[in-house]
Amino acid sequence: MRNATEDNLTEAVLAKLNGAGDARFRQVMGSLIRHLHGFIRETELTEKEWLAGIQFLTAVGHKCDDKRQEFILLSDTLGVSMLVDAINHRKPRGATENTVLGPFYVSGAKDKPMWADIAEGAPGEPAYVWGRVLDVEGRPIEGAFIDVWQTDGEGFYDAQRPGDVQYARGRFTTGADGRYGFKTIKPVSYPVPTDGPVGKMLLRMGRHPYRPAHVHAIATAPGYERVATHLFVAGDEYLDSDAVFGVKHSLVVEFKDHAAGPTPDGKRSGEPFCSAEFDFRLVQA
Repeated sequence: MRNATEDNLTEAVLAKLNGAGDARFRQVMGSLIRHLHGFIRETELTEKEWLAGIQFLTAVGHKCDDKRQEFILLSDTLGVSMLVDAINHRKPRGATENTVLGPFYVSGAKDKPMWADIAEGAPGEPAYVWGRVLDVEGRPIEGAFIDVWQTDGEGFYDAQRPGDVQYARGRFTTGADGRYGFKTIKPVSYPVPTDGPVGKMLLRMGRHPYRPAHVHAIATAPGYERVATHLFVAGDEYLDSDAVFGVKHSLVVEFKDHAAGPTPDGKRSGEPFCSAEFDFRLVQA
């Protein structure tokens, strides 16, 4: 095409999609082109601003490695992750709700027996988390997997620590009663990483970078839909201002304080601890 102008350029670019054989690809790319061109027209973007945008995205890419995904963090903090999640995981009443996966999930967590201590010496207040995996009718699901991970008591994931360390992660399998249980440490609120381009963006937006305390969990079972979710600590000061918009009422759980004494695993603790109970309810695939 010759003589591309402000008025005809968008349609000229869209016409280039006519040769794409994949209908869904044409739909997604066409919408992206329309919205991107519309954004530039609406803001009358300057060349300097467009270059700054390119440099920002380049910096986001440079910050990614095998332990950190800055593009996921960008998606999370702009609410994109939660919007995609909401559209793709519409649940019937009573089912456990999804929320963001987060940038520090690591696949291949070690399988652990019931009541194993996933903290493995990490600093923090002792805590016990237990419950059941059920279907939406309340029937226990045998052979379900609960993949859990969280920060230590100082607000850091193992992936943020130097060296090849792993703690506060594990995978549990339910028995015929659908029960799971593990020892850990009480999660604490923490800031998302602010040492990269996404952190600078948040500060420029006038936003704080904090997430309320939570335990991550992925619950799966043969024949059921996977759910990736959080167990949020009730009373946390950031529940209403989560930096990634991930909090849902149904996922807020009370972590009850206990004096030294009997623990949920049938043993005893020589120091105070807390405990939380949560049932996962899965939808049949």
